[in-house]
Amino acid sequence: MSKILIIDDDQDILALLKRFLTKNGYEVETTHNGATGEKLLDSFEPDLVMCDYRLDDMDGATLLAKIKERKPDLPVIIITGYSDLRTAVKVVRLGAFDYVTKPLIPDEILLNVKQALNREGSAASTGTPGSPAASRARSKPQNVSYLFSHSMQSRHLEQQINLVAPTDYSVIIYGESGAGKEGVAKAIHDRSNRSHKPFIAMDCGAISKELAGSELFGHEKGSFTGALNQKVGHFEMAEGGTLFLDEIGNLPYEVQLLLLRVLQEKVMRRIGGTKEMKVDVRIIVASNEKLLEGSRSGKFREDLYHRLNEFHIDVLPLRQRKEDIMFFAEHFLRDTAAELGRAITGFDQDVVEVFLNYPWPGNVRELKNVIKRAALLSTRGTVDIKSIPFEILNHSRIDFGQEEREPVVHYQPVQSYTPDPTPLHQEAPMAEPAKDLSKSAMKKAALEAEYEMIMNALTKSNFNRSKAAVLLGIDRKTLYNKMKQMKMAGE
Repeated sequence: MSKILIIDDDQDILALLKRFLTKNGYEVETTHNGATGEKLLDSFEPDLVMCDYRLDDMDGATLLAKIKERKPDLPVIIITGYSDLRTAVKVVRLGAFDYVTKPLIPDEILLNVKQALNREGSAASTGTPGSPAASRARSKPQNVSYLFSHSMQSRHLEQQINLVAPTDYSVIIYGESGAGKEGVAKAIHDRSNRSHKPFIAMDCGAISKELAGSELFGHEKGSFTGALNQKVGHFEMAEGGTLFLDEIGNLPYEVQLLLLRVLQEKVMRRIGGTKEMKVDVRIIVASNEKLLEGSRSGKFREDLYHRLNEFHIDVLPLRQRKEDIMFFAEHFLRDTAAELGRAITGFDQDVVEVFLNYPWPGNVRELKNVIKRAALLSTRGTVDIKSIPFEILNHSRIDFGQEEREPVVHYQPVQSYTPDPTPLHQEAPMAEPAKDLSKSAMKKAALEAEYEMIMNALTKSNFNRSKAAVLLGIDRKTLYNKMKQMKMAGE
């Protein structure tokens, strides 16, 4: 029986998840803070951790780093609200298996749990820590493919890939988190003369500074505290093939120097070793920040940047390639429908309009997760508007706390809402309306204000409806009823 540790400061969510997962055959332990969760890693020895991003004593990124430092092969699923979406995507880049968004859907939770526990190279099947098998498990999965549509942006990207693939040039791929940089790297490898050799991916942002050199170059037994066995590094595993270094800007400065030497001299030594080994590996790197700017600020070595910058590719964010959105969506829907064994063949037109006008801060990864959730919620042959999270339907009303982006056309939800006109706080008298306002205009203004109050409370509480109700000074049932009357998706 697999064991799952759930860490969340919402007692209702803890009770709900424990009851549901226990019913489905898992042994479950829960705690409401990160500090206790750390202790349970040893005493409970879970096979999977589910952790809310916002805890009272620490955030999900901090706890994830502590978990990965102690148990690098333990899968972690982050629970988050849409207000934390960009951060959640970044946490996945730091080593989380995946994230799920609130409100939680039982079938979605179960699907993610099964995928995390049954993933290829799980902790149960990788052998001892430090072994080559365990190293591969900590590497990113290799079955990543990039989808090419008929859009102008996609054709241009494919032309660049076809141009550089047959060469041995080092390539820098720029793009936001979730935009598909690893898929582009894999496409370059698959179309190169090295396609019959390994494609090894390493996420530099998911490895501690102390272990980065060991992961890249390997180490000899006894070379440092904790080096109990000889370890084969990613360079050796990629021999003859391609090594993809994601978020290379996170590599420690001293490791950057070692990497530069290997690229220039085509030889390397394991950490603590004396024997030099010849290296025949093509390097492809990726970053969500311009490395030249990093070199000017002193974070990234300028000489390494110039060595890597033989060719570069920009992967545009999803919001800048709208022609690709439904192409990706339909592909993900086919895959999810087949996985779930459901006959779901497409999207209602109002869903298409929502997708085309939503800015997709989490890019392709976010789109894929939304499709997975929508397919679970759909009760007929197409994905309808009711299966789309209300945070997406009403994104123009929500402050995601993101940096400024280019203007996007905001879609106003097709659904109108007719909420109970009773104000949230009966005791608060309404301001005297202007004489030239009609009663219908007054009512509309009041409903808009009430809607804004609810959305603000939900955003501040990370879409925890129990906490939102406390902020609004009403009970949870009243909030649920009002959200239902306003026809907020997910209710």
